[in-house]
Formats: sequence, C-alpha cells, structure tokens
Amino acid sequence: MLPFIIRRLLGAAVTLLIIAAVTFFLFFMVPGDVARLSCGKVCPPELLEQARHNLGLDKPVVVQFVTWLAGIFVGRDYEGLGHCPAPCLGYSFVNRAPVFETILDRLPLTVSLTIGAAVIFFTFGVATGIIAALRQGKPLDKIASVSSLIGASVQIYFIGTLALYFLVYQNQIFARPKYVPLTEDPIAWMTGLLLPWLVLSIIFTANYTRMTRSTMVEQLGEDYVRTARAKGMSGRSVVLRFAMRGTLTPIITILGVDLGTLIGGAIITETTFGLQGLGQLSIRAVTNSDLPMLMATVLVAAGAIVIFNIIVDILYAVIDPRVRLG
Repeated sequence: MLPFIIRRLLGAAVTLLIIAAVTFFLFFMVPGDVARLSCGKVCPPELLEQARHNLGLDKPVVVQFVTWLAGIFVGRDYEGLGHCPAPCLGYSFVNRAPVFETILDRLPLTVSLTIGAAVIFFTFGVATGIIAALRQGKPLDKIASVSSLIGASVQIYFIGTLALYFLVYQNQIFARPKYVPLTEDPIAWMTGLLLPWLVLSIIFTANYTRMTRSTMVEQLGEDYVRTARAKGMSGRSVVLRFAMRGTLTPIITILGVDLGTLIGGAIITETTFGLQGLGQLSIRAVTNSDLPMLMATVLVAAGAIVIFNIIVDILYAVIDPRVRLG
C-alpha cells in the first residue's frame, strides 16, 4: 500500500507544478498592463515603473515564475509592501494584504459548507439509490426516479431564493444563513449553515440517487452476485459484501471530483445566501482584476481536486486490492 500511495503523491506533485506553471503564465496573457492593475487607474509614469519593479515584472518571465514558486515555500520580499511569509502567493491588488491570509480567512466557511452538504447528499443519495435498485420497477423506484429527475432539474439560485423567502423571512423555520466558526459555537455553526446545506444537497442528492441506482442494478445482474445468491446467501449479505463494492467505485470517483470542485468555491450557493467564502472571493477577484487573488483561488481549487483524487485512489485500493497490486 505504501508504494502505491507514494506513486500517487509524486504524480500529484507533478500535476500541481504543471497547474501552477500554466496559471502563472496565463497571468501574463491577461489584456492590459499588470503593473497598471496594481498601481491603479490614475498612476503617474514614475509610479507605474516603480510598481513594475516592485512586482518583478522587469525581469524575464521564467525568472519571475521561479521567484514566485520559491516564494510559496520560503516567502518573498516585496519592495514597498514588506516581507510576505511562506506560503506566499503574493499581495492582493485591492487590499494590499497577503493573498494566503485572505484565503485562510475564507476557507473555513467553504470547507464547512462543502463537508456538511456532502454528508447529506452522499448519505441520502446512495441510500435512496440502493433502495430504488432493490425495488426496481415498483412504486418506490418510480417515485425515487421522478424525484431525482426533478431535483437535478432545479437551480440553486431559484430554490435557494424560495427557501430564504418562505423558510427564513416569512416563517422563521430556519435561522438566517451565516457562518459562525465551529470552534466558537458548534450549535450556531450548524444552524447558520443548515439551510445552505440542504439546498446545495438537492441537486447532488438527485445525481447520486440516479447513479447509485443504475450502478446497483448493473451489479445485481453480475454473475458473481447470482452465484452468491445460488449458494444461499441472504439478500443483505449479497448487497453489502458483493454488490456494494462494485457500486461504490464510480460513486467515490464522482464524490472526489465534487468535493474538490466545491472546495474551490460553491459560487452560486455562496452568492444566493450571502456567504463570504472562496466562491465570493473568486468573483470579486475577477470583477476587480485582482490577478494574484484570482491565481490563488484557481490553485486552491486545483489543489483540492488533486488531493481528493489521491484520497479516491487510496479508497480504490482499500475497496479493490487489484488496484494497488496493479
């Protein structure tokens, strides 16, 4: 197992390095002068040149990339802005604060939103899909199929707005969405994010229900499952010991991608409920042309996807020994 994990970690490191290089060089393809974006709209020529020098833009692009990459591990000194401690992702063009500190400030909310919603949609989606597969063709299966189709068709900004109006402002069934750190008040943390969790889970639950049902139906028709039944094993044992393993493999793959994507920023959900997470941060970075912040959010999103894919690979090896032996 250890060599398998080491190979995956090395592959992830190479992937992140490539993503960092592509992201950095795209930085220089943005229309306009990067130094002017940093200096502001009204910037005298002498200040513009000073900004270009402070950012290191007067050096070759390759040298700038190496300097920027080294700053992630050892920090970097910016003239006029001071020392940026490691991991340094630069200074924001908007608030002149270290980008990494801003990311750390917004990350707990996005992680809380992602993990809470994932627990709900994975649990209910997989459970409903299994029940629908075991009741194939019966009323419960049809209800689950229709419900998942409807759930996958709705949009978060639509159902989120309705939920806010009817469940928060009109009837006060749920608390107004807000983020309270888990370490400060666990109850307020849960109640403040409960409605966003439920709304975000609707679409994902529908997708996981359909995927689990179709995969489980396929697994129940496999020869090894029929053989287990022919040997007299109970239906529960057949499902849990045999069919579930084949069913979980593609489900875990999609879960890893979904978690990484949501960590990168659940933009629509955060905007609908007024939550200040990485999604909102990335939108403001785009609208304000805050390129260092935009680069950082892209790297965080890419890093989250890579990390969760490593976790998925490890879970593959646990579920199916043929993966790690291969």
